Amino acid sequence: MSEGDGQEHANYQNPLVSRYASKEMSGMWSSQVRHTTWRRLWVALAESQQELGLDISNEQLAELSGAIEDIDFDVAGRYERELRHDVMAHVHAYGDRCPDARGIIHLGATSCFVTDNTDLLLVRQSLELIRDRLVGVIHHLATFASQHRDLPCLGFTHLQPAQPTTVGKRASLWCYDLVLDLEELEHRLAQLKLRGVKGTTGSQASFLSLFDGDHQRVCQLEALVSKKMGLSDVYPVTGQTYSRKVDAQVLDLLAGIGISAHKAGSDIRLLQHRKEIEEPFGKQQVGSSAMAYKRNPMRSERMCGLARFAVSLADSGGQTAATQWMERTLDDSANRRLTLPQSFLAIDAVLILYRNIVDGLVVYPRVIARRLAEELPFMATEEILMAGVRAGGDRQELHEAIRVHSQAAGEQVKQHGLENDLIERLQGDPLFADVDLAGTLEAGQFTGRAAEQVDEFIVGVVDPIRERYAGSLDADGGEVTV
Repeated sequence: MSEGDGQEHANYQNPLVSRYASKEMSGMWSSQVRHTTWRRLWVALAESQQELGLDISNEQLAELSGAIEDIDFDVAGRYERELRHDVMAHVHAYGDRCPDARGIIHLGATSCFVTDNTDLLLVRQSLELIRDRLVGVIHHLATFASQHRDLPCLGFTHLQPAQPTTVGKRASLWCYDLVLDLEELEHRLAQLKLRGVKGTTGSQASFLSLFDGDHQRVCQLEALVSKKMGLSDVYPVTGQTYSRKVDAQVLDLLAGIGISAHKAGSDIRLLQHRKEIEEPFGKQQVGSSAMAYKRNPMRSERMCGLARFAVSLADSGGQTAATQWMERTLDDSANRRLTLPQSFLAIDAVLILYRNIVDGLVVYPRVIARRLAEELPFMATEEILMAGVRAGGDRQELHEAIRVHSQAAGEQVKQHGLENDLIERLQGDPLFADVDLAGTLEAGQFTGRAAEQVDEFIVGVVDPIRERYAGSLDADGGEVTV
């Protein structure tokens, strides 16, 4: 958008296109791609009808094929204002451009022949792009997890200090959520089909009439058109539209990716608050217009905001599928024009942000160690108790002493804002004279198999993904524009 183009600034611009999503994803859902796909479908239909014996000439097919990309949107717009029907507007515009073939365009078809089949093709292409972005984030996040596999950090349950884990293990949790999303995406791609050539209410009556009651040629027509469009599978039954359950499933999938990204983004924001992990921050980046010192987690915040939007769209898909009447009702149309492209655009932007964040994450081991050390004495009390018993102490007596000292140390921290002095208190208690208290505070002994779990996760789960998608691992993750 040029600064001198005032008209561009006179109307609302969708920020998903102008600020967040990639040009690649925006282009997939453009009017040019949509309507050239309509024309490709009309050509495939005419070619197949000719192959099966209808009176369609090679010259007519050549005229149609030569004008697939040459769309006069102004002419189509004038027709739509007159006819109040977008498909018929483009039929007329195509016919104006191809006058000799005008009579065979859209022969026997209903509007959903082009609209629904096109949407399914766009969904497929968009899912493939999302899959590649998803694989890239999984690959890079797993690399981060491996790098920090054994760096102890404080764990949290209920957002309260809990048994230590490692930075790498926590990152593996984020990564596994995305792996589950990838599995669902692969399943949806494998199940995706074309609507095919079904006619007005899905009965194929118009095509049966065209072929003089020959059922076999109607079936062949559908197979030929689908093959020409790059998909061999069609939904076995449809009404006028393919089942809107398919859209609901796709929107649920995209929402699932948004859920995973939001969870990780929220964790990163909390960890940046604790100064343990920090998202990338540009040299000239401004954190706050008022507070110049601030380094806000704005990329993670934006990722969460866009993810939340995508999650909200899933409900609309379910409601639309649930309220379709009989063979179809048109209240799905306006809704789908919004939810399908915008969900893909939002998740495209989410994954671009996610990859950018992961590639630039900064870890602060000393802060992490200090935060852990503040709580570790409490975490170590069970080990201290066992060590005291091994040294010959009475368990119940030792337990009561630890309880009293722990309460007192907790009061020092909470009531007086002082350091946790539990170890000093225990060192001064004769009951623990023979216990190596310093040895009980080795953080690594409290993380269990966290590091090994990271290794096993990468070898058993991530590496097979890396092998399947070797060509996508280091592909461009997309640009974060603002």
